[in-house]
Amino acid sequence: MSIKDVLKKVREDVWEIPSSYKKEMRVPGRIYLEEGALSTLEEEALNQVVNVACLPGIAKYSIGMPDIHFGYGFSIGGVAAFSNRTGIISPGGVGFDINCGVRMIKTNLDENDIKPKIKEIIGGIFHNVPSGVGSKGKIKLSQNDINDVLDLGLMWAVENGYAWDDDLEFIEENGVMDEADSLKVSDKAKKRGIPQLGSLGSGNHFIEIQKVDELYNEEVARKFDLEKGNIVIMIHTGSRGCGHQVCSDHLKLMDKAYKKYKINIPDRQLASAPYDSYEAQDYFKAMSAAANYAWVNRQIILHWIRETFESTFKKSAEDMDMGIVYDVAHNIVKKETHKVKGRNTELLVHRKGATRAFGPGRKEVPLKYRSVGQPVLIPGTMGTSSYVLHGTDAAMEETFGSTAHGAGRILSRSKAKKQFDYETIEKSLNQKGIILKANSKPIVVEESPQSYKNIDDVVKTVDKTGIAKIVAKLTPLAVTKG
Repeated sequence: MSIKDVLKKVREDVWEIPSSYKKEMRVPGRIYLEEGALSTLEEEALNQVVNVACLPGIAKYSIGMPDIHFGYGFSIGGVAAFSNRTGIISPGGVGFDINCGVRMIKTNLDENDIKPKIKEIIGGIFHNVPSGVGSKGKIKLSQNDINDVLDLGLMWAVENGYAWDDDLEFIEENGVMDEADSLKVSDKAKKRGIPQLGSLGSGNHFIEIQKVDELYNEEVARKFDLEKGNIVIMIHTGSRGCGHQVCSDHLKLMDKAYKKYKINIPDRQLASAPYDSYEAQDYFKAMSAAANYAWVNRQIILHWIRETFESTFKKSAEDMDMGIVYDVAHNIVKKETHKVKGRNTELLVHRKGATRAFGPGRKEVPLKYRSVGQPVLIPGTMGTSSYVLHGTDAAMEETFGSTAHGAGRILSRSKAKKQFDYETIEKSLNQKGIILKANSKPIVVEESPQSYKNIDDVVKTVDKTGIAKIVAKLTPLAVTKG
């Protein structure tokens, strides 16, 4: 029997997999998806939602977001929260690119300011920010430096001149996970991280110059300092080889741990350990360190983007008001307090391809935004719109303050390469007036817009179900990829 046959409609675009579907399920599955998208959703992704629902200590639901698709262990677009007393931590619930995330920078420039210089700007960014498979940054780190990056996060960037003091306020966790411990990060992970700090990488990572094209909520847009017609920049990248190695190292340890602690898992890729075990604690400390690395990585990229704009416009970044709107992770596990059965409970919230979307009043949200909720950044793909939304009370009640993170793949990279070609993609972007700078033609083909769900449909589902509400639509002017 297909899992789709047992889906129960909770309300429009919200579906439930009953816990009776599989005897090992401890909670139901919840899927946020428009009805028309059910037919194309992979059965394997739904099965991963079911498998996660079988893990010890899981609270309320195993959740799939509107951009859900098949991943490693957990689906991408998956959210699950576990009790800090009876629950587990699973690296599969974070993935290999720890703290892959999105940062958005505002400016007071408009399209008329930037159009005559757009080729110079995107060319400068492409030159100044190393990108591509195995790309290396321009910063020379010592062994002590990499430990400080891993332990201190954004404080290292401030101390070394790569950040403004108020940048930290507008970054999730202020850019520092206090649980980080570089001693729990292997030498191999550090060696991979040392040469890559300040680099974009490849795959779906990008830097994009965008225009605020449409405002849906002007009051919230003003809080976020977004004006129609203004230019913004979006950065999407993560912890590079450092985070990948941290995940690989600890998956090997977890593969032994789940057997040692006799955890019954339906899929070996869900290897996990009880939260109070040393295996889980070591992973959490190493993952937090890799998250810190990712925030510093995005910060250094921002620093070079500011320098590129300064050299192009002969103005200071401060004069161009190039502050951070927000920076949010979408591959991470966090200790957070949420209501479960009417009681405030500390949980280990795993978000894999899912964005935090905290609603109004939460202390974790910058004071400037607290009355309206956290900015939520959902990027599209090359040539498509991206969106700014705000967190909601509904998300707090239903999804542990979580929402979608992007469009979500519908074609594998290998299938994309068989169906599309670089020249057609580049021509399509040029016809839309979008400039593309890329290191690798095959990577561009793998990331073709047709390989992803329609971002407008994904965001419409997010908005309709209330797990974030649309504030602004952004359209691309130029993009650089690895």
